[in-house]
Amino acid sequence: MIPRPWVVLLAAGVSRRFGSPKQLARLDGESLLRRMARVALAGRPVGCILVLGARAERMRREVAGLDLVIVVNPRWREGLSRSLAAGIGALPADARGALVMLADQAALGPGDLALLCACWRLAPRRIVAASDGKRLGPPAILPRSMFPALKRLRGDRGARDLLRDPGRRVVGVELPGAALDVDRPSDLAALKRIRSRGRTKRSARSSLARPPTRSGAT
Repeated sequence: MIPRPWVVLLAAGVSRRFGSPKQLARLDGESLLRRMARVALAGRPVGCILVLGARAERMRREVAGLDLVIVVNPRWREGLSRSLAAGIGALPADARGALVMLADQAALGPGDLALLCACWRLAPRRIVAASDGKRLGPPAILPRSMFPALKRLRGDRGARDLLRDPGRRVVGVELPGAALDVDRPSDLAALKRIRSRGRTKRSARSSLARPPTRSGAT
């Protein structure tokens, strides 16, 4: 049987730098939270745990109808690490790995997570993390052997110190989209411009690929 990870999607923060709940900010007519939940589910994980904190009930309504296990972290004010610990703590005992992703990494798509999972299946006891060529970070798949350490994390750095520990053998997977976190409104505006340019290029290629229209009777 092909091993599949659980997903732990972190969305508990209060979005101080954004100025309003960034999880509810819209991209292509959809909130970032619902978008990233759909991206997570598109890879058909064993299951998906969504960790909420600030404005939990409003966020819960935003993902209504999606097949998620919702965990509310009452200690979300203590930082990202406590939310990660809450998500890991909610995993079943037979979970082989956890694909940890953030709700503000809106430049990622299902293909990015599929690539990460494919690399993890080659080494399911190793950490597999996104790389931008310089640093390792989320999304990352963490093996079950790391769950006890993840539950003990404190502060606002999540698993970054574990990923960047030179004593650990981490498999880096180049995912350029992972470098774009939506922390401020300007980040979201930049992402919208990138997506708009991408659509324009695709439209231009499509136009070039069409056969010329013949006019007039023969």
